[in-house]
Amino acid sequence: MLAEGRTRASKAAGRGSVAQAAEWEAVAAPDFDLEMTLGCGQVFHWVREGDGYLGAIGASPVYIEQRGSVLRVSKGGGSLAARYLALDHPMDKIVATFPGDPAMTEAARFCRGLRLIRQPLWECVATFITSSMKQVAHIAQMSHTLRRRFGARLDWNGRTLYAYPFPETVAALDEADLRACSLGYRAKNLLASARMIAAGEVDLAAITELEDEAALAELCRLPGVGEKVANCALLFGYERPKAFPIDVWIERVLREIYFKGKRRVTAKRLREFSGSYFGNYSGYAQQYLFHYARQTWRTRSQPVKPVKGRKNSKSISREVKESI
Repeated sequence: MLAEGRTRASKAAGRGSVAQAAEWEAVAAPDFDLEMTLGCGQVFHWVREGDGYLGAIGASPVYIEQRGSVLRVSKGGGSLAARYLALDHPMDKIVATFPGDPAMTEAARFCRGLRLIRQPLWECVATFITSSMKQVAHIAQMSHTLRRRFGARLDWNGRTLYAYPFPETVAALDEADLRACSLGYRAKNLLASARMIAAGEVDLAAITELEDEAALAELCRLPGVGEKVANCALLFGYERPKAFPIDVWIERVLREIYFKGKRRVTAKRLREFSGSYFGNYSGYAQQYLFHYARQTWRTRSQPVKPVKGRKNSKSISREVKESI
């Protein structure tokens, strides 16, 4: 799967370029879209560098660029990147489990090549604790600030980047240190969660052995972790394919497309519906719907039609339009 070579990333308009020729490994990546996978709101610290992206996988600096169905990865990072980017996921099998309604079909078409990343557990939990009521750009800003101030320094090809700080490192800080990273009220929750993990009160590694419901309950013991954040951790960190985080965007999708015209649809009903309707890979379906809605609902004049059997509408409701 891996083959060593050398490349110099060409200059891209409006971007810089990799300054020096860097050793790289070629990694087969069929049915994969690097830009969409890194930019769809599941991970927040990768930055454009030349024709690719530079980031940290755990404590390893990794540069990745895509050339068709092949990734060029900085030397030594090929296997790490292949696992991180879930290149072994059987995408045809996964997509085949999605329901065939118009909204899901269009989202699957639009998001072809998007894969769910295998994130380091603490980094995943901590990042989504800080994501509460924040947009993607703000979450990324907080992540980079935390890394730069408290994470281990990493160097690659003359570039400096930082790993996410360990829970023990965060646990030793004061709340004021975290508030200085623009975390606001999230600082208290991140600090308390880090201290529980550092003290062994919650063992993130041990949660891998629990069934989904028990794992969700254990994660929810952490301050700042409710059902949505716990499901994000289960989906993006623990590889639980049926985890279905319901944030503001997904709630809009469910109410506008699948429950159009229905009143008094409770959060519990949305959870029950999502857990049964979207199949064994409902987490993938969720991310596809999430990314598709964020990218298209801002500009389209006509929404995707509600599922067959439900009353259609001529346009997205005023409430949804105004909130987007």
